[in-house]
Amino acid sequence: MYIIKNAGIHLILISFVVYILVNLAENLIHYNIGRSSNKETKIELPTRRDLIKIVIVTLVFAALQGVLTYWFNNIK
Repeated sequence: MYIIKNAGIHLILISFVVYILVNLAENLIHYNIGRSSNKETKIELPTRRDLIKIVIVTLVFAALQGVLTYWFNNIK
């Protein structure tokens, strides 16, 4: 059933990917709200530098999400 035999790794990867997809969209929305707080909000991509920062922070927290999900799932 699993592509990867180890269910723990599978849980970490699924949690990691889902977090990245959901949180990256949320971060981009927050970025645009902050950029245009005094005017009409438009969805625009950030500069390359800001996008890289957003992606790096998202990846770090996605890794934490995956590991913590695995850890809390295995507490007995």
